[in-house]
Amino acid sequence: MKIKDILTKTPSDLNRLVAEKREALRVFRFGSAGAKTKNVKEGMHIRKDIARILTVLNTKNKLLDK
Repeated sequence: MKIKDILTKTPSDLNRLVAEKREALRVFRFGSAGAKTKNVKEGMHIRKDIARILTVLNTKNKLLDK
């Protein structure tokens, strides 16, 4: 997910997106425990997406609090 896409979303959309990404990461982790995964870097990309979303969300929250 690109940062440009994240910046255009509202805080409620970002919260929903974080929940979806966390669920996807959970499925990736526990799904890969029993079988070999084809894309082993998928977990890394999901974690980075979560970090990007949370960074933008925290920035927007701080700007609203001022």
